[in-house]
Amino acid sequence: MLTALSRRRLSGLFLAAALLTAVGPAVAGPAKAPAARAPHYDVRVRRDEWGVPHVIGREDPDAAFGLGYAQAEDDFVTLQTGTLTARGQLASIQGPSGLESDYRVQLMDVWGVIERRYDKDLLEPVKKVLDAYAAGINAYAARHPDKAIPGMAPFTGRDLVAGMIFNSPTFYGLDGVFRQTMAPTGKPVDSITRQLSEPALPTGSNGLAVGPARSSDGATRLLVNSHQPFSGPFAWYEAVVESGSGWHVAGGFFPGSPFMLHGHNAHLGWANTVNNPDLADVYELKINPANPDQYQLDGVWKTFEKRTVQIKVKQADGSLQMTEREVLRSAHGPAVRTDHGVFAIRYAGMDEVRQAQQYFALNKAKDLAEWKAAMALQALPSINYVYADEKGNIGYVYNARFPVRKEGVDWSGVLPGDRSDLIWTELVPFAAIPQLWNPKSGYVFNSNNTPFQATDPADDLRPDAYPKTMGIQTNMTNRALRVLETFGQTPFISSGQFNLFKYDVAYSNRSDVARLARALAVMDVKGEAELLTAQAVVRAWDLKATTNSRGAALVLITAAILQQGGGAVQPLDGFKQAIAMLKTYYGRMDPTWGEVNRIRRGKLDMPVEGGPDTYRAIYGRYGADGRLVALAGDTYIMFVSWTREGQLSSRSVHQFGSATQDATSPHYADQTPLFVEERTKPVYFTEDQLKPHIAQAYDPTK
Repeated sequence: MLTALSRRRLSGLFLAAALLTAVGPAVAGPAKAPAARAPHYDVRVRRDEWGVPHVIGREDPDAAFGLGYAQAEDDFVTLQTGTLTARGQLASIQGPSGLESDYRVQLMDVWGVIERRYDKDLLEPVKKVLDAYAAGINAYAARHPDKAIPGMAPFTGRDLVAGMIFNSPTFYGLDGVFRQTMAPTGKPVDSITRQLSEPALPTGSNGLAVGPARSSDGATRLLVNSHQPFSGPFAWYEAVVESGSGWHVAGGFFPGSPFMLHGHNAHLGWANTVNNPDLADVYELKINPANPDQYQLDGVWKTFEKRTVQIKVKQADGSLQMTEREVLRSAHGPAVRTDHGVFAIRYAGMDEVRQAQQYFALNKAKDLAEWKAAMALQALPSINYVYADEKGNIGYVYNARFPVRKEGVDWSGVLPGDRSDLIWTELVPFAAIPQLWNPKSGYVFNSNNTPFQATDPADDLRPDAYPKTMGIQTNMTNRALRVLETFGQTPFISSGQFNLFKYDVAYSNRSDVARLARALAVMDVKGEAELLTAQAVVRAWDLKATTNSRGAALVLITAAILQQGGGAVQPLDGFKQAIAMLKTYYGRMDPTWGEVNRIRRGKLDMPVEGGPDTYRAIYGRYGADGRLVALAGDTYIMFVSWTREGQLSSRSVHQFGSATQDATSPHYADQTPLFVEERTKPVYFTEDQLKPHIAQAYDPTK
């Protein structure tokens, strides 16, 4: 039988309807004239035949200006939406759906942190790059006032940092902590446990590096394979950026990020995956019966810092309505009143403003020592790093701003808020966090799994080497299991095998999906003919999400129904619902997976291999026609390699193309066929590589 625990483990396989995507604003009226276009920037933008921008500037700010302009050309809608989000003004465009986000900007005191720390903590060269990137966006807005939201310009470097302050903690699930803590009645207080810090949406990514000792040809190889939404503020944008000051990178950028977030420079590269350590603590506060604005700490009544904010919310008729919200802060951090108590939240990344500084330092690192020094800044609250370089070094870092917590305390649940000894102030130093460098096995990986399984077992990190107060995750994903069954079982990995294993679409026999399939196959169906036929389909399935599979749809749709039911749906009922759905839309219970699993972009409508939590990851949402339309998972994929002699090459593919919002552009969907066919295109990193492929060249200052 399928246990309740097994059903819970299926959560995270399918995207919920709440997936964040950018909403294109419908605006009217003249836009304010933005700031001057800063023509002093010395920069050129060349676009290759795929429309990928290659930006070259005299100095770092020159290149940043060009990148900001190019990204605005391709995705001005998302840049504006992201800026509204960072400013706490999303509800003024999106309506009530943006209210929670705007309130969280206030609770996190994003702009208070900017005011206190931006000038003091950020280095001048970093601020110049931020301001130049914003100036590039402003230059685009000046030329296209019809596309600009009235009142937004000018964009500033502070807007970019505010976005980093607000968004970075969402990758370890801080938004879920706030949401569940503030939920009316919701869960009893004593059951609000560590699950609060689990991301509200399925997350995923693959990062893998193979060193010379494990390669058949002595090469070093890196897979950059983050799983993100196909569109919106966290969708990948590809660019190559070069300046005369040593900034030369290729890889993935987010809208509003002047810095390459993962990819490579001339010497080294890295891949990111989401990790999920326990980085947020919830405290229940004791409130003074005589004064609701006071809480108890160490036997003394303390007064909240308190203010009232007004948030503009767009109404159905287009008008704006002011909504007032109370913003409290205690010694712990932001605090909220709920119908089941008053709670404070303390979290990694609170009051930190140097994210941009760390990104820039990583971009410009020339060797492993400089890269580690950048990581030691510890400005980024979470995210795994898988590293490789031209010297053959490989490594894995389970990166996080781990609090130094008091021993002997259960940090997984709600904490008493009246003890100051539970308010942590120090961080575990970078040298003491889980990381693995140049293991004898010759490879490292992460697929959102525990850091204690990151290579061959003999070389793995040991759980007993780290205090339990760090809250390190212990889970395995199907993707992680498949790495061990593919890369891990191959003594010497060739270039072809590296590519083949990346596009693996199998579910491990130890995976949740395999357990579900086995349970469905042996359930007592009381001799019902239709269910017996369905069980035969399940038993014949080879646990692979190939387009021609006739068992994948039945099992994976059943898994989705059980996950969406949150444990309330019994496996047999979910099985019956999946059968009924498939027969309604396809006329049979065993359509091919390719009939069901689709990628759609413009006029393209193509079957795509892969599925939830396969290494070739595809997550979708069911449309009105019963098709599962891909909207997240494998997006920007990059293969990076260095020969034995240190010669760099890279290739990549985007699920759509460089024109992420312009449906009239030839680059709106030109990479989708490559993506579906599991092919890549070369990355033109050097001038010599780029010259024969320049399709467009221009000066964005003119």
